[in-house]
Amino acid sequence: MITLQQDAQGFIRMNRHFPNSAAVSIIIFSDGSQEVLTGRRLNEIYDAALAAYRAGNQLDAKGFSHGPKKKIQQGIEFVPVHPGMTK
Repeated sequence: MITLQQDAQGFIRMNRHFPNSAAVSIIIFSDGSQEVLTGRRLNEIYDAALAAYRAGNQLDAKGFSHGPKKKIQQGIEFVPVHPGMTK
């Protein structure tokens, strides 16, 4: 089992996919509650956060910018989580 800790801003550090069959435990700091998610569900949450990041920064589905050339961070490292995400 993989255990992740939510930070004060409500994010967990996740910069890659986890194995789909892995059990991932997220400890919610504010009330001390704990949820167990599958790797597949957490990967879906990661993909949604990555898509929102790319849309907000005018990047295409693969993370490339077609505008003027400048340095843009291509991925994300922190994913927002909250209680009740197991559904």
